[in-house]
Amino acid sequence: GHYTVGKEQIDLVMNKIRLLCDECQGLQGFFVTHSVGGGTGSGLGSLLLERLATDYAKKSRLAYTIFPSPLVSTAVVEPYNCVLTTHALLEFTHVDFVFDNESIYNICKRNLDIERPTYGNLNRLIAQVISSMTASLRFKGQLNVDLTEFQTNLVPYPRIHFMMESYAPVVSPVRAKLTQLTVPEITSSAFEPQNFMVQVDPRSGYYMAACVLYRGNVAPKDVNSSIATIKTKSSVKFVDWAPTGFKAGVNESPPTFVPGGDLAKVPKSVLLLANNTAMKDMFGLIDQKFDLMYSKRAFVHWFVGEGMEEGEFSEAREDLAALENDYVELVGN
Repeated sequence: GHYTVGKEQIDLVMNKIRLLCDECQGLQGFFVTHSVGGGTGSGLGSLLLERLATDYAKKSRLAYTIFPSPLVSTAVVEPYNCVLTTHALLEFTHVDFVFDNESIYNICKRNLDIERPTYGNLNRLIAQVISSMTASLRFKGQLNVDLTEFQTNLVPYPRIHFMMESYAPVVSPVRAKLTQLTVPEITSSAFEPQNFMVQVDPRSGYYMAACVLYRGNVAPKDVNSSIATIKTKSSVKFVDWAPTGFKAGVNESPPTFVPGGDLAKVPKSVLLLANNTAMKDMFGLIDQKFDLMYSKRAFVHWFVGEGMEEGEFSEAREDLAALENDYVELVGN
C-alpha cells in the first residue's frame, strides 16, 4: 500500500483531492478514516497523509483510526503495520481519534442488544461520532467549535494527539422509553469507562484535556453544572497542570436519526473527546506484540521485498517507545 500499489495510485488520488479542494470556498482541513491493521488504509493512508502534509501544510489533518483490539485480530502482521503507521500518524496528523472494534462490539451488544454486531453496526456508531464533531460546521449553535479548536484545546504537545472518545446516549428504541436523558445523566454516562470506544481504562491515567460536544435542546447552565459534577468524581483525574481541562460545545441541531438504524431517536446527545495518559497502555500492548515477532524477524522479508528497509522497523519502534515515554513524563510532571 505504501511502497508498490500506493506509489502508482497516489498521484491520481492527489489529483482528485486537488480538484475537490479547488471547488471549496473555505477549506478547513481533511478527515482521513482508515485502520492501521493492514490492507485497510495503513500503507496508502500513511502515504496520503504525508502528501497532504506537504501540499496543504497549513490545513488541519484529522484521522479517525481503527487500532488493533487486544483480543480481536484480523491479520497476522497487524503489529508491524500498526507500529509503522503510528510512526507516520505521529508526524503527519494533528489529531488522531482512536477506535477499536472490540470496544464498539461490546457497546453494540451491551447497549443496543445486538447479538452479533456487523461492521455496519460499528460504522453507524463511528458515523455518529464524526457527525457530532462536524455539527458545528453545518448548523448554528450557541457554543460552536470549529476544526482548529479541537487541536488548540485537546493537544498539549504536538506528539500527544491521540484521543479516546465516548458517545451518549447509545440506546436502542426499546430502552429509550425507560432511560432518563437529562444533561447530567448523559454527561455522566459519557465518562463511564465501558462507554469509551477504545479498550483503555481512563481511570488508570490522567486527563490532560476533555472536549464535550452537546447536540439538541441543551441549556448552557446544565452543561456547566454537569461539568462541575464530573470534576468532583474521584474516577476522573486531571493532571495538575491543566486546571480547567474542559472545552464545551453546544449545537442546537438534535442528533441525526437513521430510519431502520440501531439507535433510538433522542432529543439530545453528547460526544466526549478526551486526551488521557492511559493511551500509553494501548501503545504498550502493540509494542509488546511487535517485539515478540520482530525478535525472530518473522514475516519481515515480505516488507523488505516490497521495497522497505529493515531499519524502518527499528526507527518506527523507537518512535513509539519515545511516545510511551512522553506519556510517562507527563504524569511525572
